[in-house]
Amino acid sequence: LRQDQKSYPAGVESEDAAKALIASYNIHKGVGRDLRFDPRRTLTVINEIKPDVIALQEADRRFGDRAGLLDLEMLRRECGLVPVPLELSQGGHGWHGNVVLYRQGSVTNAHQLNLPGLEPRGALVVDLDLPSGPLRIIAAHLGLLRRCRARQIATLLSFAGAEDGRPVLLLGDFNEWRLGDRSALQRLAPYFGPLQAPIPSFPARFPIWPLDRVLGYPHNLISSVNLHDTPLARVASDHLPLKAVIDLSASGPVQAREPDGLAAA
Repeated sequence: LRQDQKSYPAGVESEDAAKALIASYNIHKGVGRDLRFDPRRTLTVINEIKPDVIALQEADRRFGDRAGLLDLEMLRRECGLVPVPLELSQGGHGWHGNVVLYRQGSVTNAHQLNLPGLEPRGALVVDLDLPSGPLRIIAAHLGLLRRCRARQIATLLSFAGAEDGRPVLLLGDFNEWRLGDRSALQRLAPYFGPLQAPIPSFPARFPIWPLDRVLGYPHNLISSVNLHDTPLARVASDHLPLKAVIDLSASGPVQAREPDGLAAA
């Protein structure tokens, strides 16, 4: 791995109106590298990014009532972001700690997935009609065990394809740094990319492992991916955020179903 790699371009050119900035950020339950709980810092990092859509991981407490850890009203007021509405039986912000927030547009569908494995893990499948165009977001936090990640990726693929052919962005903390035969990510290779340009995002102080990913279907959906590496981001969580520019004019409509596993849902 290139430990100094902080970005990669995909070489896609288009009108700015068709582009959107999408980010992924494991906020570590609002606890920074200094072991201090300070969700205000988390909001400030999100405001630095200024995303059109952002997927957060570990936004809720893991046990008990899974209470949400962010001030959603402050997020709306200071960052201009609102959460995708979910059906939640407990008091958290998201689903197994996953939250998707967006700036403009409308939510046409939101589906909560339980992912198989020994740990409680989940994902959100969200269809958004953004000002730049329609997009399906799949936001996930995968498990720590490889065999669980393989089953979880199979589950995500079974819900990945959109019936109306809108492009799909798969992002989150995948807890996987390998790309060889033993990597659970290989199942994604025929559909989502780019896989061969990992950006180390963990640990935040000195990133070595590319645990976080932003992948697109079709592959030309993503124009560029960058690490959001600022002094505050290096302290506010143990992960650094990733941010991707996507080009909805370049991707165009895609097939709703592929022959080997990308199923419409």
